Amino acid sequence: MREFETLDGLLHCLAGHGAQHIYCKFLAENDNSKQQIYLGKSFEVLQLLVFGTIRPEASVKVPNFKADIPLFWIDGDGRKAAAPGAQLILYPKYPEVRLSGFLRGCPLAPAMMLRPIPKSERRFNNGSDGRILFLGVSNNSVFAYLAAAASPIAAAMRDRMGAAQPDAGTLREITLKEGPDARSQLLERLREIYKSNPHPSMKLDRTGNRVVYSARNGGGYTLEALFGIVPNGRSAPDFMGWELKAYSGSRITLMTPEPDAGYYGKNGVEAFLRKYGRNLPNDVIYFTGSHKVGVPAKSSGHTLVTVGFDERSKKIIDVDGGIRLIDDKGDVSAEWTYSGLVEQWARKHAAAAYVPYTKSLNLPFDYSYKTPVLLGEGTEFGLFLKALSDGKVIYDPAPKIERASMQNSKTKARSQFRIGVKDLACLYQNFESIDIGDEKC
Repeated sequence: MREFETLDGLLHCLAGHGAQHIYCKFLAENDNSKQQIYLGKSFEVLQLLVFGTIRPEASVKVPNFKADIPLFWIDGDGRKAAAPGAQLILYPKYPEVRLSGFLRGCPLAPAMMLRPIPKSERRFNNGSDGRILFLGVSNNSVFAYLAAAASPIAAAMRDRMGAAQPDAGTLREITLKEGPDARSQLLERLREIYKSNPHPSMKLDRTGNRVVYSARNGGGYTLEALFGIVPNGRSAPDFMGWELKAYSGSRITLMTPEPDAGYYGKNGVEAFLRKYGRNLPNDVIYFTGSHKVGVPAKSSGHTLVTVGFDERSKKIIDVDGGIRLIDDKGDVSAEWTYSGLVEQWARKHAAAAYVPYTKSLNLPFDYSYKTPVLLGEGTEFGLFLKALSDGKVIYDPAPKIERASMQNSKTKARSQFRIGVKDLACLYQNFESIDIGDEKC
């Protein structure tokens, strides 16, 4: 099988297949077809990749989550072939993420270079052995290439790193173009928006044209429009890997997952509301309340609990567990399984910029974006669960049925987990407050 002769040739080929981000990993001797390929020590690595639905595997020796990954191996001629058995395995016990099944059924897979090495023959004490795995990530696929230790590509990659020591435990992004990084470009655009306040309420239509937005909730849409972002409704970063979150109050909505188990998950939002909601005089059924873990909510009588999460270690200890809402009879009225929540968290929260704003009092609304902005990087799902257990993250729902007694009733789902602005730092490994009015920052 033909190999690439130059690093630039490989990177150009990966980009030609649609890769928007390219990562490399210096492999160790225990990165092989038997022991799998270690990708990272936390679920955070998922935010770099594309993957399918996450599912729990509770009946195995080491309980885990699994997700299929659309992996293709490429060769030096630029050909690609799918590895249909490839999957990610998430081990909450450690925690860590591994790549498995990456050889099976793929004619271009480098099977010889990924054979297990007997312990008696190992020479590198589980450090880097010279092989380098390249992963090119597009919108819907991951393209893989393995460079041999003595290959020109591996030598070029080591030269490119210079004095930095290869780490067999991390994925490193390879910069394809020189210039300002994503964080710098984000802050520069926010400064431009800040200097040109106020901004008329707007959003982008499907073709990217600015249109007037007359509803009251235009703060986020207007900010996205100023960044050239078309609203898509998907849980995905907005600007070069950064999620934009505009806010005007003391609380911020982190995510809005619908329950996938319990009475709500099995029967849907309308059945849930008709069983548990409050009847209001204007023929509306509502379900509201500030729900903290372990504390019955005054308005609903329901109690939020976490099942299968250890607060001290910040680890999931039961992959079949989840966040549950318990009614006053002890029944599970709604549940969010960990597998579903991990999937949504991984697709959305790699890095986030929280941008404060004010709104004009009169129509048509306009918005002024303020300083400082808050930047959070390096989040993990365990930090979210810890903040939930500590009462910093709350479940603050507002689903309702309008015209509830009529045949043309209208149901609106609204499940949301929220956190106070003052507590945001607990969700991130790195958190900063940046004065965008200061050119030096």
